[in-house]
Order: sequence, then C-alpha cells, then structure tokens
Amino acid sequence: MRIEMIQRAAAALFEIPDEVHEEIITLIEAVAGDSTTELPDLAAAFGEWCWLVYTRHGEVVEVLDVGCAR
Repeated sequence: MRIEMIQRAAAALFEIPDEVHEEIITLIEAVAGDSTTELPDLAAAFGEWCWLVYTRHGEVVEVLDVGCAR
C-alpha cells in the first residue's frame, strides 16, 4: 500500500519527466524509511538528477518541493 501511494504521488508531479519518476520514488522511500535521523525544520535529499525538500511530522514525511535537473 505504501509503495503504491508513493508511486501515485510521483506520477502526479506535472513538471517532472517520466524517466525520473523512479528516482523521485527512491528518494521519498529513503527519507520515509529513515526515522532515526533528527531533522531541523527543513531537510533535503539529493539523487543523481533530482532532489526533494521535506519536513517530518512524527511518522509523516511532508514533501515541500521536488525538482529535477534533467
């Protein structure tokens, strides 16, 4: 269920090319799975071509910005 929800969220990103959706999904999964790192108010994760800015509210990861340099 969680993977399907992340894939649907990535598919809804209008300005992100289809070929980098998998990289965005990987970034979201990585930050969602890391509950041990203490975060400031905002944090960022970077892939080969993409990035996301996020914050955590307990168990919930809120993605505030997603971008791609491709």
